[in-house]
Amino acid sequence: MIFLNRPKFTALAVIALVTVLAACEKDLTTIGAGVIGNKPFNTDKAVFDVFAVNKKIRAVRANQLPVYQLGTYNHPIYGKTEATITSQVQLPTENPLFGDARPEAESTPENETVDSVYLYIPFLTSPSGDADNDGVIDALDKDPLDPNSDTDGDGFTDNQEKSRGTDPLVRDSNEADGFVKDQFARTIDVDSIYGNRDMPFQLNLQRSTYFLRDLDPNTNFQEAQEYYSDQDFSGFLTDKISLDSETITISEKEILLPKKDDAATENINEAEQFTRLAPGIRVALSKEFFQKNILDREGSSELLTQANFANFLRGIHFSLEPSAGEELMMLFNLRDAKITISYSYTASEAVKNKELELKFVTQQTNPSTQVGSIAGNAVNSFINDAYPPEVADGIASEENAERIYLKGGAGSFAEIKLFDDANGRQAIEQIKANNWIINEANLVFYVDKKPGVVEPPRLYLYNTETNAPLIGRNDAPAAQGQSHLSSYPFYGGLLQGESSGSELKYTVKITDYMNDLVVRNADNATLGLTITPNIGLFNSANAMLDNDTETELPVAATLSPLGTVLFGSNVSTANAGKKLQLEIFYTESN
Repeated sequence: MIFLNRPKFTALAVIALVTVLAACEKDLTTIGAGVIGNKPFNTDKAVFDVFAVNKKIRAVRANQLPVYQLGTYNHPIYGKTEATITSQVQLPTENPLFGDARPEAESTPENETVDSVYLYIPFLTSPSGDADNDGVIDALDKDPLDPNSDTDGDGFTDNQEKSRGTDPLVRDSNEADGFVKDQFARTIDVDSIYGNRDMPFQLNLQRSTYFLRDLDPNTNFQEAQEYYSDQDFSGFLTDKISLDSETITISEKEILLPKKDDAATENINEAEQFTRLAPGIRVALSKEFFQKNILDREGSSELLTQANFANFLRGIHFSLEPSAGEELMMLFNLRDAKITISYSYTASEAVKNKELELKFVTQQTNPSTQVGSIAGNAVNSFINDAYPPEVADGIASEENAERIYLKGGAGSFAEIKLFDDANGRQAIEQIKANNWIINEANLVFYVDKKPGVVEPPRLYLYNTETNAPLIGRNDAPAAQGQSHLSSYPFYGGLLQGESSGSELKYTVKITDYMNDLVVRNADNATLGLTITPNIGLFNSANAMLDNDTETELPVAATLSPLGTVLFGSNVSTANAGKKLQLEIFYTESN
């Protein structure tokens, strides 16, 4: 609550608001677009009209994303979306060395031979999944706020088991003699997986012969190449890289990989120790493909530079095949995914082992400027079902919306106009003339709840002229380690009422924006409304609307398969209590 640098006066106004509002609330009457009391007052609430128009998105820029979608999600309202990924592959170094030396420098070949190849994709995790920090995620903790609860009932608290290195979720873990500390897979709260986690699925990888350019020739190679979500790579797929026998199920447990025993340490068996990987997908790939296209090409022109390699291999295409009649969609950071090639070779009459790691995209930082950039290119492709007629007609209408349709990915968003459909200033000038001090201003969006819909956790409201979010100047992101839902708490936009059983709604605070309109004569801009999986992602990217209009949309909305339906302001009498309005709590100075 910031206005004219009067902190003491504003604080008194807030106190007055709390005490007077209850007395005046029942006496409010509607006059035109606003609400005023029929008794003299100093502090009150007014509501104003809001106009919303839906916009259909044909395609969004879908390369160089923070996270990627993979799989199938069948939304109860908007229908099915299938997401695939086509990505370049990054060598660990240009002209890589295998074994101990290059074959041409050896009198005897080293005969590098692939022993195994594994793809690893870690799931996204929730940083707030263990509120009491006792080693048990909240979803499985007997008391998620008490570190001394005994979840497995074996007589040792969760905290004690964490200290001892035993499993707090397995009852007999403290009873076993001679246990080795921390030799169990910890359970971690994984995030952004939609569908039936219990059903097995298959991850398919194929070689793509489509050349993904890094730079756009239409800009004289000065700007990054843009790829859109309607890009079709199906005609460019050749060799299958994944194995038909590999089926996968989702697990929240760490992946434990036994280490190899070192013969030089006679008293230590390294095979009883493990390398820990965060929960994710780890699947075997074709040894023959990587032998032929990587190890056998050591010293060749194809591996001489990353550009040569990208032109040679082109790319790898990911698709996810769920069980029949099921669906599964996951989000993950492609920068954390990797392919590990384990191979053996002969050197000095001994067989040795090494590993080679391939990445898909990597984050790089210029040491002189400390500016980060992404190396590599990957494209998320979406195939969407046609929307049902009721939804399609509502989105196509240019009239003030009865329902607001928001869908992530290449879905839909809404444009919001305050006070009137022409972004006028008449109501703003009247507020100024009334000498109102705006203590709080909110847009309240009620959910038109439908069965089976997983509601997005947050809405994202932004200025379409600047693409900046309407976050208050004194609002702050979440502290390190906290959930992104804790970011910018005074902005709001979070789903409310889900746990209490009351009406579902989202309340977005736009107090600073309203004060800018009234005090600083800022333009009454058209606002944009989308969903977001992470409000901390502020950047925007190009998108194509259904009418072939090019615009910029928040990248955050591209990253989620979820969607919702909200009540607009052009509602029927039966839904008048859920009408979209701008509510302003104010103090009128004398």
